[in-house]
Amino acid sequence: MNGVRHLFQRGREWLGVHDLYRRGRELELMHRALGFATLALVTLAPLLIVVAAADPLGRGGFAQWLTDGMGVSGRSARELTDIISPPHEVIGTTSVWGGVMLAVFGVSFGGSVQNAYERIWGLPPGPWHKVWRQATWLIVLTAYLYEEVQTRTTLEDSERITLSAVTGVLFFWWGQRFLLGGQVRWRSLLPGAIATMVGLVGLRGFSYLFFTPLIVTNAISYGTVGIVLVVESWLTGVGFVFYGGALFGRWFCDHHWTPRS
Repeated sequence: MNGVRHLFQRGREWLGVHDLYRRGRELELMHRALGFATLALVTLAPLLIVVAAADPLGRGGFAQWLTDGMGVSGRSARELTDIISPPHEVIGTTSVWGGVMLAVFGVSFGGSVQNAYERIWGLPPGPWHKVWRQATWLIVLTAYLYEEVQTRTTLEDSERITLSAVTGVLFFWWGQRFLLGGQVRWRSLLPGAIATMVGLVGLRGFSYLFFTPLIVTNAISYGTVGIVLVVESWLTGVGFVFYGGALFGRWFCDHHWTPRS
């Protein structure tokens, strides 16, 4: 009995599951995921709506981005599109001041992600004048989302899956390195980038199975508010994967990965 208990204890120590759980609590992972969802809906979504409205290819706008990311289709996609699709005149009616405010709010979203990455890797907060990093990250994020939607109808499924996997890992790998100011080695950041992409694939499958019917049900029962609640729940899941993937990468490096100097 003592031998079995000893093996179990050694196995748990090797896996480091308790340490991963402890780090998640210290980071307040669920709280940060909820904050991610709120900021994304309030600050990032309006900016993406403007960008999508200015899309010269005009392939569905922001609603197309959202339905693609959530993996919904059929009536659920139509319900989501009817509520979220912006008018084509959105660019013409957006003032210069409004555009500036959208950009500022979008940068604040990037700052929130940067702060979480710094907490995960135990680094001090970056100086305020490094806001250009957050702005650049936001631009690359927008380009990444744009590329994801455009390939939906231009590539075969196998080609799109491969491209999405590669570009996703590269984005999350580069994003951590860039927002952290190069203070963490590339090799140390790779497990977190892979974990984040794997988590998003899993979330997309979960969304397809559960959120697709839920959107229709909520649209009938609660109208627009019900659909927004589903979107907010999905964004919370995205935030959990965003930060949880990076946290897993840090934990994996500490327990099972020894980067070369």
